[in-house]
Amino acid sequence: MNWSDTFVELNKAIHDRVSFDCGEEALNTFLHTQAAKHMEVGVSRTMLLPASAPLPDGKYPICAFYTIAPSTINRETLPEALAKKRPHYPVPVFLLAQLAVHSEYQNRGLGKITLIKALEYLLDVNAHMRAYAIIVDCLNEDAEQFYSKYGFEELCKYNGRTRMFIPMKTVAQLFS
Repeated sequence: MNWSDTFVELNKAIHDRVSFDCGEEALNTFLHTQAAKHMEVGVSRTMLLPASAPLPDGKYPICAFYTIAPSTINRETLPEALAKKRPHYPVPVFLLAQLAVHSEYQNRGLGKITLIKALEYLLDVNAHMRAYAIIVDCLNEDAEQFYSKYGFEELCKYNGRTRMFIPMKTVAQLFS
């Protein structure tokens, strides 16, 4: 099965969340039970790449997804050279809260495509609502290696995970 050409907002009426399995239970559970609720209450937005063809029930399988939300960080968590240039109050950032690829589509470059689409989307949002950086809380060492490969740097340890970031200025340079 192939994926479609564009990422779209999650719509539980037409997207088959239940069959999504990326191999990470926390990410599966989020998509199955929390993503739509979080969108309904306005705390995050989940964008997904559906398969190009529907299932017999008419719903489209999900090949990959990402979830974003506004957030803040304290300047004290930034590297010293960057912290000096930031205000003393919480610094606005975008949180790349979730990013996953269905196990059937892994190792085909879809993780990179999904990250690029998330960065492009947030760069567009940044034109209307400024943020200093994009942060991500890595689920494991594989995730750390993935984000590091694309320019994210370690920020701090947060809730037992490595928090990484990439400044919006760097993201803008990637797409210029």
